[in-house]
Amino acid sequence: MTERSAEPVSAWTTYRRLLAYAGPYGGFTALAVIGMLFDALASGAFTWSLQPMLDDLFEARDPFAIRWLPMFLVGLFLLRGIASFATDYGMARVGRSVVRDLRNAVFQRYQALPASWFDREPSGQIIARITYSAEQVAQAVADALKVAVLDSLMVLVMIGVMIYQSASLTLYLFIMMPLTGLVWSVVGRRFRRYNRRIQSAVGEVTGMVEEAVDGHREVRIYAGQERETTRFREAVERNLRLNLTVAITSGLSTALIQVVAASALAAIVWRATRPDLLDTMTSGTFMSLIGAMLVMLPSLKRLTTVQAMMQRGIAAADDLFAVLDTPAECDSGQRPLLGTRGELVLHGVSLRYEAGDSFALRDISLRCPPGSVTALVGRSGSGKSSLVSLVPRFYEPSAGEITLDDVALQDYRLADLRAQIALVSQRVVLFAGSIADNIAFGSLHGVAREAIIEAAKAANAWEFIERLPQGLDSPVGEGGALLSGGQRQRIAIARALLKNAPILILDEATSALDSESERLIQDALSRLMANRTTLVIAHRLSTIEHADQIVVMEGGRILEIGTHAQLLQSQGAYAALYRLQFREESTHAESGR
Repeated sequence: MTERSAEPVSAWTTYRRLLAYAGPYGGFTALAVIGMLFDALASGAFTWSLQPMLDDLFEARDPFAIRWLPMFLVGLFLLRGIASFATDYGMARVGRSVVRDLRNAVFQRYQALPASWFDREPSGQIIARITYSAEQVAQAVADALKVAVLDSLMVLVMIGVMIYQSASLTLYLFIMMPLTGLVWSVVGRRFRRYNRRIQSAVGEVTGMVEEAVDGHREVRIYAGQERETTRFREAVERNLRLNLTVAITSGLSTALIQVVAASALAAIVWRATRPDLLDTMTSGTFMSLIGAMLVMLPSLKRLTTVQAMMQRGIAAADDLFAVLDTPAECDSGQRPLLGTRGELVLHGVSLRYEAGDSFALRDISLRCPPGSVTALVGRSGSGKSSLVSLVPRFYEPSAGEITLDDVALQDYRLADLRAQIALVSQRVVLFAGSIADNIAFGSLHGVAREAIIEAAKAANAWEFIERLPQGLDSPVGEGGALLSGGQRQRIAIARALLKNAPILILDEATSALDSESERLIQDALSRLMANRTTLVIAHRLSTIEHADQIVVMEGGRILEIGTHAQLLQSQGAYAALYRLQFREESTHAESGR
């Protein structure tokens, strides 16, 4: 989870920061506020008009009132309609624009956060911030602000009408104000606390759905449907309970304030019927006063709900700002890197992912000459992937230093460093779009179609691509779901071939290919690796026999280094691994006959 304290900042501090995102849309905010003002004034004018409508129109039969009052009402409601449109459009424009800007800001921040942040953060929470949390912000910026401003103006205008009609009766209205303020203060703190928990619960639900969808095959094979359904049902129940708590709190506060308002209304009616006022107040004056109060009551009711809307948006904003305030990955290097010989040297490098964790790498010293092929072998968890992840600076060494062409990696600009590296991993990542889009992914300039085809041919992918109905323009589906594992792997290899970077990282790059495809790919990679510094991770030792050096790792340390022949002759850990794998492959071959 993104680290934050239980009460990181005050609600007002968060809301003020949130409103800063509305700053660029001040014109639309002003339009909305002007619309709200005229809406409130038009409503006030209508309630005032009840007095001449009854006294002059119906009782006195005043010709002037009979002629002009209907026209006045038409003009009044025309004005109110225009004002309502201006309010709705202005607030919608501001609210949706802020949501868009926040989504862009958070997504852009995701691109700059270190890999360690993604290791800690649940994927469901990461997705929920962009989808759910950003949407909740619209309530605080647009919906809640509209209610707060419009209904506050409405209350003030109606109080003004009531004071104009009878200042003495209006005093009874103010008996409910202190209690109303107390209710708002108490429920506001509860809303924010519970809405923070709702944000977390939604992230949990999103993560479960993502896991169940991504792992639907494993769920079925291992009969995990009931377990996953139970977990999901429990998470949804927690979400339900939290939302019901907010709803009950909001409902109780609204009911309490309505009772207080009704008591004030009853007091006004009682006082108006006393003999000293009954003889002096006209029916029009009384109906105008009561009308103003009746119009004011729904506004007061909505004002009691604005706390829930506001706190929900503030809790969501807290969640988003926690991401925006997370430090980006370190990019303090100032040295440009437009090209490289590719000499990588590790000087006593150690790596520990989190303080207190055991070391993933310990005192690694290794030189990879320019254009050489260095193969990393060892059991799972030996530190191979940790080592190669240091080269593009996905992680920073806890101790020691890595240099490229005798310059420390952290001295280079990060984007320049990564521009010199191509990566093919065992976990192939394809993006929504066509095959051509994925092969040319990340290219800074337009790539000729012929270059894409050549890369596909070199990766042994063209044969299956040209058989597809749309060829290179064929969609790959979400995560490459429309392609086989081997096809996805070859597209990833073609992507690395097209980048033509001087440093190449192959993380078990051929593990998903059949024997024939692997042979063709190895031929292509042999040509590609000429004059390129290459780091290879492979479980199949037969694929790295021609590496310039083989590094055997165990427990985050280097056990031995040498060529294939040298290591076999030394009869150490590599020779034992090779004999074990050779026997397994022989057994598989015999069983397949």
